[in-house]
Amino acid sequence: MKVHWSIRAKKDFNDILDYLFKNWSIREVENFIDKTDLIVLKIRRNPNLFIRSAKKQNIHKGFITKQVSLFYKVDHKKQQITLLTFWDNRQNPKKLQY
Repeated sequence: MKVHWSIRAKKDFNDILDYLFKNWSIREVENFIDKTDLIVLKIRRNPNLFIRSAKKQNIHKGFITKQVSLFYKVDHKKQQITLLTFWDNRQNPKKLQY
């Protein structure tokens, strides 16, 4: 399946990288990129690998780190996976929109 990054996912991802770069080190930035690449590869191979959202059946939640989750949408008809948002798990879940 093809993987598409939404505008929001790109922004969230870059915001996380900026935060890591400012507050941690290049090593943490590289680790986060590597973990994200690995999870996206796993999702591409098996789109239903991670749990489905209780709200919408075609939305899944994968974990990049214990602090960051990745929400993505699977469209079997289009053979496409859309990365929707990276979510800081420490935030109020009521604020989550995808």
